[in-house]
Amino acid sequence: MTQPAAMTPMSKEMQDCVEACMAAHTVCEETMSCCLQMGGQSQMQIMRALMDCSETTRMCADMMMRRSPMSQEMCAMCARACDMCAEACMSMPDDQQMMRCADACRRCAEMCRTMAGATM
Repeated sequence: MTQPAAMTPMSKEMQDCVEACMAAHTVCEETMSCCLQMGGQSQMQIMRALMDCSETTRMCADMMMRRSPMSQEMCAMCARACDMCAEACMSMPDDQQMMRCADACRRCAEMCRTMAGATM
């Protein structure tokens, strides 16, 4: 008798992806705080990308942890949101926080693309 999906242990790849999603979510939230202090029109575009990425990564991690049948599609969407956020953050290459965020988002995007192509 096979175990229900929720009872099967997560693969190492899925665990790593969940961790990458949560790391990206955290750094996006921290970066939003920095952005709000800066103000300005260009920061508004970055803020939108940060908010989308923050929410998407959290939801993606949640869906993988509960073994949602929609997690593959969510991983694909999450990868796109992370790519957009990394690109937005790269528009401020002299800002250390923005570069931390871009790195975390790039890592998450790569792992989510892998999970999107995997059979879960």
